[in-house]
Amino acid sequence: MRMMKHCWLAMAVVLLAAGCASMGSKDDKLREAQYAWSAAIRWGDFEGAWNLVEPEYRKAHPMTPVEFERYKHVGISRYHDLGEQALAGGDVAREIDLGVINKHTMTERGMRYTERWHYDEEAKTWWQMSGLPDLWQGE
Repeated sequence: MRMMKHCWLAMAVVLLAAGCASMGSKDDKLREAQYAWSAAIRWGDFEGAWNLVEPEYRKAHPMTPVEFERYKHVGISRYHDLGEQALAGGDVAREIDLGVINKHTMTERGMRYTERWHYDEEAKTWWQMSGLPDLWQGE
């Protein structure tokens, strides 16, 4: 009986430790969010990436189906993180170098853009604050 009690106690400790480890630090959560964002961009899942944009930004800058359709005409050949910088208030800015391929002409061009990340204490998640990259640079 005593052995069974110790077994249950040991199992509870292991489960508690695993649960704490899975919560992850704020930095770990940032890396996970940035990885999910970069994967969505690299694979052309711009609608998926849009879901990682801060909800208030999405509400203030809604994307139309035509705008999403425009992203289907390009491919991403590279996504390089050139470095990041801590900003006031705990936000993080990350400079990105992209290779953008026009699927119709098969021409590639490079561009840079800056991602801004903000931690939402209430939701316990990081949000991308600058929206989808403007692959046409205002054109």
